Amino acid sequence: MSKLPIIIQREFVAKVRNKSFIIMTFLSPLLMVGIGFLVYFLGKKNNEKVKNIVYVDHSEIFQKEDFKDKKTVHYQDYSKLTLDEAKQKVQEGELYGLLYIPKKDSLEMMASSVEFYSASTPNFDLIESFERTIDNRLRKRKLDMLGIDLVQLESSEFDASVKIRNFSGEKSSKMSSRIKIGAGAISGYFLMMFVIIYGTSVMRSVIEEKTSRIVEIIVSSVKPFQLMLGKIIGNASAGLLQFFIWSVIITVILTVISSVFGVDITGVQASNVGPDQVEVIKQTSKGGGEFIGELLKLPLGLIFVLFIFYFLGGYFLYSSLFAAIGAAVDNETDTQQFMLPVMLPLILGMYVGFATVISDPNGPISTIFSIVPFTSPIVMLMRVPFGVPWYEIVISMVLLLTTFMLMVWFAAKIYRVGILMYGKKPTYKDLYKWLKYKGSWSFEFSILN
Repeated sequence: MSKLPIIIQREFVAKVRNKSFIIMTFLSPLLMVGIGFLVYFLGKKNNEKVKNIVYVDHSEIFQKEDFKDKKTVHYQDYSKLTLDEAKQKVQEGELYGLLYIPKKDSLEMMASSVEFYSASTPNFDLIESFERTIDNRLRKRKLDMLGIDLVQLESSEFDASVKIRNFSGEKSSKMSSRIKIGAGAISGYFLMMFVIIYGTSVMRSVIEEKTSRIVEIIVSSVKPFQLMLGKIIGNASAGLLQFFIWSVIITVILTVISSVFGVDITGVQASNVGPDQVEVIKQTSKGGGEFIGELLKLPLGLIFVLFIFYFLGGYFLYSSLFAAIGAAVDNETDTQQFMLPVMLPLILGMYVGFATVISDPNGPISTIFSIVPFTSPIVMLMRVPFGVPWYEIVISMVLLLTTFMLMVWFAAKIYRVGILMYGKKPTYKDLYKWLKYKGSWSFEFSILN
């Protein structure tokens, strides 16, 4: 392993001196922040657009208070017109849409007969607001018909709140569950993205050296395991450096924007708050304090340590496979047939995480996939905030390390043969033959040349 540090240094230096790496290291944070603010600005502008809605109520059940103007929705009453006349008026006046409430023999029929006409497909929130308005008015009408006092009925309703505690008496809340879900989801997502981005970077590096024939010089003095492991660690080091620089730059940018331009990154600006929003602000402040309190209750030290371990373990595991793929092919186009089997466990891990960990973090499916090495980096990270027995973590870590070493060994066997193969598109059958090959690099190099 005496040559391994030299290979790692070479890969690291070659990566960080690359112009595209330098440009993207400093440009990416600016693009991320810029896109974030652009999305925020466009969303804000989109929400500020006023929609003029015409309603035609032939049922004579609804009242003007049911269609009060809102910030982005203004209503006009065309109930005295027929449906066809109202349609024509809407089209001539370039109004957004027409809500039609027909007269029916029963409230049940009316509930399923309301129609909305518009030139473009309306957004989901607008239709939901119509449905809530209709449901509320028809419900009140039905209660009146049944002789039920609405005031008494509303006074009989309760807002139950179940307090959550463990057997040691420690208090928890629904906010805690949301924080755990968010922490796990973010950790799993970042790990998957890191593996994909820098795993494919290793693959491209191998392909580049193979096509430029530089590798033919290297193989005379370096073992395949050393060369491949050096590439993986070197690229990982460059990637971690890049992530660290991104974090620093983004933090600085957000701090400058917040202090110099007076933009509140975290919440609502006081200048836009009206008297009717005081209670909302109080609730928000209370929620913010609860959020920080619940966040500090998480085992942040354990989460950080395990994040680093599974981050590197998952990257090393998949990067060895990406390196083997890069050695087996002559160009990036030929990698597609081998990429799918490598990517499927990552995709499966994300689906399992969101489908099962969120609903039952300690269930059998979540537990199994958090131990299986190919999905454990993602699923276990998503389970950790909820609390995982120590023996499951140990089993998962041991299996991940063992599988990593095994995959590096298998990948190195493919690597040592494939790196010197040119002009042939390999198949899975060829890869299997390369795994069984027992010759030395020096012998094979002399035969191929």
